[in-house]
This record gives sequence, C-alpha cells and structure tokens, in this order.
Amino acid sequence: MAGKLGKMDTKEFELPETTFIRDIENRVFQSLVVQCLSRIEGVALCGGNIFDLLLGRDHSESVKGIHVTQDEKNRSVNLRVEVNVAYDINIPAKAEEIQIKIAQDISRLTALRVGSVHVIFKDLISKESLAEGRKEKKQDDA
Repeated sequence: MAGKLGKMDTKEFELPETTFIRDIENRVFQSLVVQCLSRIEGVALCGGNIFDLLLGRDHSESVKGIHVTQDEKNRSVNLRVEVNVAYDINIPAKAEEIQIKIAQDISRLTALRVGSVHVIFKDLISKESLAEGRKEKKQDDA
C-alpha cells in the first residue's frame, strides 16, 4: 500500500486553466507617493501633514492631494500630485525630480506602467515650516 501512495505523490496533476488576478487599491499608490515625497527636499504634500500620513496617524480613506486613475486595459496608472514648494526652489527642476522618483518607485514596486505624473504646485511655504515638519518626524521615529 505504501508503494502505491508513493507513486501517487510523484504523479503530476494538471490544473484547470487558472486566471490569476491582482488588484492594487488607490490607497496603496497614494501611500507610495507619500513615501516618495518624504524623501524629496523642499516639498510638502497639500491638504495634510505628510508626516502624520507616514506614521499612520491619518486613517482617512484617501490622501488629499494625491489622485490616482488606473487603466486596467493598458495596465497603467496616472497620478496627479498637489504639493507645496519651499521658497527659492527651482520649480521645473523640482517637478522633474518628483515625477521621475514617483514613476520609478511605482513601476518598480507594482510592475505597472506609469502613464503620467502630473505635479501641481499649489503654494509656497517657508523652509522653516519644512524643517519643523521633518524635525517632528525624526522625534516620532525615535
């Protein structure tokens, strides 16, 4: 009897045709963008404290200032990101830095194509405000 069981264990089974589905909620993309923005100097997310979002203190369904549209047919994602920028920052260069870093992170972590990253600069903020926010994050991390 043991011999028969051994043969059965090594027999290859044919699986019926299987479809594997993977969905990524918009909140995941928003969280990835928040993480990315936290590593970029001179910008802050509009509509909320980026550090509260990073530390999980904001439990709302969506992140203000980050809008995601997924295109299932083309397996791509389009993003619109609203940020405040510190005074004395070169805006075109900062936009390019934000766009490249977001596109790289999203592509690398989700294997989806990033169709567009639209950056909207909403307001100027002082470098002191940015420094205070980063200082708060470091204290909360400790």
